[in-house]
Amino acid sequence: MMLVPVTYKGGVYRHNEIMDLIEDVGGYIVQKHVMASEVVLLCFMPKDDVEVLRTAGKPLGGEVIDSPLVGTEIAVVSMSLEIHHLPHPSCDIAEYLRRLGAKSNMVSLARGPGKRIAALNDEERDVINEHDLAIYLLGNFENCIEKKMPFLRRGIDVPIVLCGGPNKEALQRIIDPPVDGYVGNVGRFMHRTKESEELAKLDEVIAEITRVLEKKRIALAKDPISVSPARLMDLIKEKVPRIHEVTSPTPLTVQMDGLRVKLPYDPFAGEIRTIEIEDGIKIGNICELTPSRMRDYIMLKIRPFSETNIVV
Repeated sequence: MMLVPVTYKGGVYRHNEIMDLIEDVGGYIVQKHVMASEVVLLCFMPKDDVEVLRTAGKPLGGEVIDSPLVGTEIAVVSMSLEIHHLPHPSCDIAEYLRRLGAKSNMVSLARGPGKRIAALNDEERDVINEHDLAIYLLGNFENCIEKKMPFLRRGIDVPIVLCGGPNKEALQRIIDPPVDGYVGNVGRFMHRTKESEELAKLDEVIAEITRVLEKKRIALAKDPISVSPARLMDLIKEKVPRIHEVTSPTPLTVQMDGLRVKLPYDPFAGEIRTIEIEDGIKIGNICELTPSRMRDYIMLKIRPFSETNIVV
């Protein structure tokens, strides 16, 4: 059964029927947002049942939108916390990603500004590598980007989408070896993205991210993971009651090949490893649990079929 990421938007009235439908056909609800009289459900649905959801939602004023960013966690890497680096392009892109279903985290570098000192420390590198993809937001100057990028990508294993002030062709020319995606004419600016041209540029960023993530999905499909991350999310919600006491947004953050569990590693990792999925297969048999570099959370990575010979 192939699951696809979609978003359901509709009224609060009778939305429980929509939630029951999603679960009855074998889908999973990743996040639920209630805003006044509107509800937004980020979910995974069996591909053949998406039309069933559309049909059921129409009498309730609901709509179903294809959302390829649902179930991904993306690092938005800014060069510093200074006002000329962080607030506007970084925050606007991070917020735009959240609106389209991704979980975005801001990563601001200690030594990002300046060509002479540009580098990643171990913690920054490890935090970025815990995501599905990293967006690098660099400045306006070709020479600066060319000199800094080799140091800022060192040790990064996840796909990188590079945004900078020069146009796309210039970025492709100066980056060697190439990164996975480029968006030009997105450098530093001191205002919010309000004009139509600026909003179109945000759409271009999303399109490039979607393209890169689709390539990653195709690579994962060649050696599929042993269990769906969304299934593990539901299982942990059922078996670990303490997850419901977590006040952080998205206590269980779904990634393309794993989960970020927002519980301390030492008290809970052992308990999660022993949870049975099906027919005696436990989470620890097909997943690798490691302490996150972000607030001592638990990183759960699902092993591929080639390593486990198991698909559940």
